[in-house]
Amino acid sequence: MNTALTQDTENLRFIILISCVATIGGFLFGFDSGVINGTVAGLQVAFNSDAAGTGFNVASMLLGCALGAAAAGRLADLYGRRTMLIIAAILFVISAWGSGISTSSAEFIIYRIVGGLAVGAASVMTPAYISEVAPASYRGRLSSIQQVAIIIGLTSAFLSNYLLAEISGSALNTLWLGFETWRWMFWVELVPAIIFLVALFFIPESPRFQVVKGNKENALVVLKKLYGNTQGQKKLTEIDASLASDHHKPKMSDLIDKTTRKIRPIVWVGIGLATFQQLVGINVVFYYGAVLWQSVGFTESDALFINTVSGLVSIFACVVALLLVDKIGRKPLLVFGSIGMAITLALTAFAFSTSSLDATGAVSLSDSMGTLALVAANLYVIFFNMSWGPVMWVMLGEMFPNQIRGSGLAVAGFFQWFSNFLITMSFPLLLSSLGLASAYGIYALCAAISIIFVIKYVHETKGVELEDMQGFSKETN
Repeated sequence: MNTALTQDTENLRFIILISCVATIGGFLFGFDSGVINGTVAGLQVAFNSDAAGTGFNVASMLLGCALGAAAAGRLADLYGRRTMLIIAAILFVISAWGSGISTSSAEFIIYRIVGGLAVGAASVMTPAYISEVAPASYRGRLSSIQQVAIIIGLTSAFLSNYLLAEISGSALNTLWLGFETWRWMFWVELVPAIIFLVALFFIPESPRFQVVKGNKENALVVLKKLYGNTQGQKKLTEIDASLASDHHKPKMSDLIDKTTRKIRPIVWVGIGLATFQQLVGINVVFYYGAVLWQSVGFTESDALFINTVSGLVSIFACVVALLLVDKIGRKPLLVFGSIGMAITLALTAFAFSTSSLDATGAVSLSDSMGTLALVAANLYVIFFNMSWGPVMWVMLGEMFPNQIRGSGLAVAGFFQWFSNFLITMSFPLLLSSLGLASAYGIYALCAAISIIFVIKYVHETKGVELEDMQGFSKETN
């Protein structure tokens, strides 16, 4: 890297480079979440699992995600943001290999929980790291790359699953070296996981973490490389001043307001953002997409192809959000997305309410209602990825004051992934007991409620420096 750039100017290329390395964690987050989509049938046959068992095989990773997010946020305050990303990369490698070699549900669940720990850690550490190295003027755009990476990861998993199934004929068939195709679907993840692990050793630790730990000299070196000599020195002073007056190390009790003795309102807002992002049911589409479309008459190949197309459309939607988030702000995008999701989910629920069962017991839709369900579901994914998908992670990474960012992310991240677990675990049961229409109707209601939540409780953070984040004071509205 050209060090001449660091003398008095912002080193944009370096900031983008290290941000992109961090977002490989987002790619793996997406890939690890999406790869399960094409393996459900293989898991059912290999482990002879029923609906509830299949739901837990799919959702088990999310328990690890909840624990990983909660632990990573706190451990990052002790050992560093980059350190936790390195640990996450190692866990990604272990999970990818282990999921493919599993011979029982119990063994598979253990490796998926390990992968969940990695995904949970990466989900909160990637936006935290990016927000702590990026200038406020384009922090939202760089943080939004996280969601683009997640969707690229999801799409890559869908495409990989589709191609492997096309080569072998089915996820159940033997592919290479005598192993079933669904196992190879997991092993593909080893390539990006190893690349991520190696690349992390070439980026610096977050300068804000180093200030918190009292390593001001190391922090200053990084800040000067990021922002130039003058701005680097100024930023060091601002970061130091933003910490607790007694300069104690961050701790979970900082989430409680010392005056009121209650949990800070900003923590509840973070929990609300994290929870609503899952209550709208987005991961039902990601995890069960292949099963969903097969249930209404599409072949396995067609269903996997539809997932791939949905992923490509999602990437486009994320790019749109990336271009808008620092221009029109976070809150307008959230409101826009909530309205769009409520409408499209309601239309999807209506389409499935007209379904009937054919002679084999499979769900059947008329051509017009099948088209409506397909279009509405994909529009729903677009609305999500233009709003709640990237913006929730942007806000969680930036909205907490420096002193409580790690702890705030730990709590919000835990609720995000636990909500994800509940939605994912409950979907097969909803599908078998209430049907698709009722399931999508519940998600539509949650999307409608989120409109009120955003308007009433969420405040704008566009252009606000991290050192000026005071838990959504009235001045930031």
